[in-house]
Amino acid sequence: MPNISLPDGSTRNYSEPVSALDVAKDISPRLADAALAAEIDGKLYDLDHVIGHDASLVLHTFQTDAGKEIYWHSTAHLMAQAVKQLFPAVKVTIGPAIEQGFYYDFDRDAPFTEDELAQIEERMRALSKDKLAYSRKELSKAEALQIFAAMNETYKLEILGEIPDTDVISTYQQGDFLDLCRGPHILNTGKIKAVKLLKSSGAYWRGDEKNKMLQRIYGISFPTAKELDEYLEFLKQAALRDHRKLGKDLDLFSISDEVGPGLVLWHPGGAMIRHLIEAYWKEEHLRRGYKLVYTPHVGRSNLWETSGHLGFYKENMYSAMDVEGQDYYIKPMNCPFHISIYNANLHSYRELPIRLAELGTVYRFERSGVLHGLMRVRGFTQDDAHIICTPEQLDSEVEKLIVFSLDMLKYFGFKDFLIYLSTMPDAAVGDPQDWDTATQSLRASLEKLGLAYEVDKGGGAFYGPKIDIKIKDAIGRAWQCTTIQFDFNLPARFKMHYIGRDNAQHQPFMVHRAILGSVERFFATLLEYHSGNLPLWLAPVQVMILPITEEQLDYARQLEAGFAERGFRCEVDPRFEKIGYKIRDAELKKIPFMCIVGKKEAGNGTLTLRQHTVGDLGAMSLEDAVSKLQAP
Repeated sequence: MPNISLPDGSTRNYSEPVSALDVAKDISPRLADAALAAEIDGKLYDLDHVIGHDASLVLHTFQTDAGKEIYWHSTAHLMAQAVKQLFPAVKVTIGPAIEQGFYYDFDRDAPFTEDELAQIEERMRALSKDKLAYSRKELSKAEALQIFAAMNETYKLEILGEIPDTDVISTYQQGDFLDLCRGPHILNTGKIKAVKLLKSSGAYWRGDEKNKMLQRIYGISFPTAKELDEYLEFLKQAALRDHRKLGKDLDLFSISDEVGPGLVLWHPGGAMIRHLIEAYWKEEHLRRGYKLVYTPHVGRSNLWETSGHLGFYKENMYSAMDVEGQDYYIKPMNCPFHISIYNANLHSYRELPIRLAELGTVYRFERSGVLHGLMRVRGFTQDDAHIICTPEQLDSEVEKLIVFSLDMLKYFGFKDFLIYLSTMPDAAVGDPQDWDTATQSLRASLEKLGLAYEVDKGGGAFYGPKIDIKIKDAIGRAWQCTTIQFDFNLPARFKMHYIGRDNAQHQPFMVHRAILGSVERFFATLLEYHSGNLPLWLAPVQVMILPITEEQLDYARQLEAGFAERGFRCEVDPRFEKIGYKIRDAELKKIPFMCIVGKKEAGNGTLTLRQHTVGDLGAMSLEDAVSKLQAP
């Protein structure tokens, strides 16, 4: 006689075992129709799973993260079924849900064409109308091997070969399609109302370029056509904001195969923006009591052995170079160097806190398949800082860090923030009491500042709890920026200490902190957030002077000098083109202000000011134009 506890605190009592779907029907027909899967005592199951004991029950719909993941994974199975029906010779591999939608990888020599994607989509719609049930079956490994060998699905056999012989294997079948899968899945294909296959691309089996190239199809699905239409509009807006497109259109940066994937070349415009970001970063850190440091790009292997990187991060580090019989590695992180600076001297509690900051360039091996513009690169500059303090100073330092982070992000124009507090995971190092102290410090600071936040239970790194701050843009995307991360691992590994009031050695608290995350990713975020229309202070060219004819070129140069003397970045467009063409070009380059000068302006010493996306602001003197630009 199971008693079912629900999230609202209520309980449903049944005289015999009951399925999660029946409980949903008992609560409301509307919930039963929306429900996709069940979470029973913290574990996910199919909706038709029978509950025969007292249990807690959460019903997941498309409105929950778990519900979306199950819905999209079920759609991946539907897509694989459609592909196998249309192209029987294709072998299936894996098809997971991802952050937005799903993909499935297929072993097929030729890429899928646009016409073929349309055919697959159409077949998926037909299969959806058939309302095919997703049926789970458990069997032994030997039985599973026999089934998939008969199907000649060699990739499934490879996956099965890595599973212990004693494990129970689960499969899911809808109609004529069978897949190796843990589940859970939605009840039937009829739940999938709106689907769109977005693109096809190559992908190596298991992400390893030594393996065969497969054909990957990405897609998205929703319970309603309206939600799909809204998502496709979102993709359209996102494409217009794509930093890779903006970077090319505005001539800010490039990534060359000749130089190497994931290695950024900064063009003059992008380099100026980066300079302005970094100059402001340095000024603010110095103003708030940080000490700037510089560290090498390489370090001896014993440094990385002590830090643990060679033990758990070596596959992401670039190979060692032999220097006079010693192995050196290119640095993937700045932390060990900052600790070496701290350990170079003996410190008293009176000197703490010590705040070390660096714009330190690091290099990490990322597989070519995950590289993405400036968002995921192999060489990048972290805005790194480490705060080393006593337990008594902890709360004050954390509060200052949060305020500093939000102040800096707001200065770049960001307004909406999502804040997460990540707590101790199951596998963690350090004294549990230190974890509790650090976590409470993070929590207390957020609450003291009146900031709304979500708790990511168990989401901390193995070496300490953290706060993550994400920014939300105009089309609803969240971008990771700031991380405030405690570390109980490295201080112990490097035997960091200070002399306390009792003249004894004590291990300090150390906080890693990156406000921007990395300069490259922040640059990309900034471009996409503002759609390339950067705040005036960040624009590489703030004013473009457009002479109408060659006769006004000398006067345009005088105005250029006048703006420059007043601290503005200004250029003249000297081309012999029509003024309409020049204006359109300046608009496309997103120049904040244009000064149009013709015979009339040159004759009376004025200019006609024009603002990007706004239009003509009228004729005025240079001083009036400067005042306009300086206005908040």
